[in-house]
Amino acid sequence: MGPVLEMTREEFEELVAEALDRIPPELTRLMDNVAVFVEDEPPADDPELLGLYEGTPLTDRGEWYAGVLPDRITIYRGPTLRMCETREDVVVETEITVVHEIAHHFGIDDARLHALGYG
Repeated sequence: MGPVLEMTREEFEELVAEALDRIPPELTRLMDNVAVFVEDEPPADDPELLGLYEGTPLTDRGEWYAGVLPDRITIYRGPTLRMCETREDVVVETEITVVHEIAHHFGIDDARLHALGYG
């Protein structure tokens, strides 16, 4: 295992923003009440976690859904940088993670994502 790729939080946040920009507009138009955050490290009990979706998927929202806090998507910089060797790897991995977590917002589970080719 070589040295860990160096990238500031600002640079990483920029990559996350770029990944969000590449999501098709027909999807982003449908996203509702979601905030995306970058944090350095995931919870200690899951140190390899790249991203986390917390909230109520669109598919589960009923008439009761009002005045709630936004869904939260968190992308973790540390594990992403540890598994990547180049900036390009980080770009690709970040994009997959962002798509993954947005899919959960839409109520798409991991099995369906794998079937769609998002590992």
